[in-house]
Amino acid sequence: MRYPAEHKEETRERIVRAASRHFRRRGPGVGVAELMKASKLTHGGFYRHFKSKDELFAAAIDSAFDDNRARIHAAVLKAKKGQELRAIIETYLSDEHCAQTASGCPVAALAQEVGRHSRAMRRAMEQGVLEVVANTAQLMPGATEDERRENAMALFSAMSGSLTVARAVDDKNLRQMILAAARKIFLKAFGYES
Repeated sequence: MRYPAEHKEETRERIVRAASRHFRRRGPGVGVAELMKASKLTHGGFYRHFKSKDELFAAAIDSAFDDNRARIHAAVLKAKKGQELRAIIETYLSDEHCAQTASGCPVAALAQEVGRHSRAMRRAMEQGVLEVVANTAQLMPGATEDERRENAMALFSAMSGSLTVARAVDDKNLRQMILAAARKIFLKAFGYES
C-alpha cells in the first residue's frame, strides 16, 4: 500500500521528535530499534526516512533547539518591556527546566556527547548555538553588535554549564542552590536585582 507524501513526512517528524526526547534523556547511545519502538514503528522502516543514525541525531538536535526556542520565546513574550533578558535567565535556570531533560535545552543535555560524534551532529549543535546566541544578542547590553554577541555567547555558555551541573547532582537542595546562585550572578551581571 502506498502512502501519500504527507504521511511519510509526518512519520519522519514523529521519529525525529521521539529521538529528540530520547537522546536528551539518555544520550545518543539509544539504539535504532528502541527509537522506532518509541515512535510506534518497526525497526525496518527506519532507513526509509534516514540514511544513518547520525542523520537522525542531527535532525533530533534541530528539533531539540526548536523546543528550546519555543520555551524561551514564550518567556520573552510574557515579560514586561525591558525585562526580556531577565525572563530568559529565570526561565532557562528554573527548577522546571532543570527537571525536564527530555524536553529541555539540547546543549545542557548533549554537548559533551556531541563533541565525540560526527561532524553532522556537531554542525547541527553549532547551528543551534549560533541561533540562540543571535536571538539573545538582540536583548544584550553592549556598545557594538560584536560585544552583544560576545555577551550572549558568554551568558548562554555559562547558563548551559550551570544547568548541566544542577542536573548532575542528586541532592535536590544542592540542585536548587546551584540554579539560584547562577540566576543571582547573571541577573546582577546584567543590571537586574535578584
